[in-house]
Amino acid sequence: MKTNLEPNVTLELAKKSDLPEFRKKLQEAFAIVVTEAFGDADHGPIPSDHDVQQSFDAPGAVVYHILQEDQKVGGAVLRINSETNYNYLDLFYVSPEHHSQGIGLSAWKAIEAKYPETIRWETGTPYFEKRNIHFYVNKCGFQIVEFYNKYHPEPHMHRDECEDNNPLLEDEDFFRFEKVMNKD
Repeated sequence: MKTNLEPNVTLELAKKSDLPEFRKKLQEAFAIVVTEAFGDADHGPIPSDHDVQQSFDAPGAVVYHILQEDQKVGGAVLRINSETNYNYLDLFYVSPEHHSQGIGLSAWKAIEAKYPETIRWETGTPYFEKRNIHFYVNKCGFQIVEFYNKYHPEPHMHRDECEDNNPLLEDEDFFRFEKVMNKD
C-alpha cells in the first residue's frame, strides 16, 4: 500500500565555506535540463559562476541547504526584504537523484513556514524548464505574471553583463512567477 507522506525536509543555513560546493551541485542539477533541451554541446556552467555569485552576494541573500535525514539533497538562494516582505526565490534545486520524491514541495513549504511574514514571493524560470513551470504553478501555487522575450525584454537584464555570452541566454525567454500569500 502506497502512502502519500511528505518527506521530512529541513533547511540549514549554508556557511560561506559551503558556497563553492553548493554552486557546483546547483550547476550539475541545471546541466541535466539544459542538455535535455539543447543537446550535449558544451554550454559552460548554467547558471554561470558569475550569476550564482551575484545571487550569493545580493542584498538580503540567504542560502540554504535542503536536507532530508541530515543528507544534503538540494538548496535554495532567497532574497529576503524584511522592510517590504516582498521576497524572491533566486535559485532552487533538488539533486537529480532525489527528483519525484516530493522533496521540492516539502522544501518550498519549509521556506514559506520560515518566512510567514512574506506578502509576495517572486521567482523566474526559462521557457524550456517545463518541470519547473509545472512545479511552481501546479504544486506551489505561483501564477505566471510575465513572459520575457525579445519583444518584451526583462528590464534588469543587460546582455553586456553576461560574462560568457552564452548562446542559451541570447533569447532570454523566461517566465516571471508571483505568489501572493493569504494573510487571513
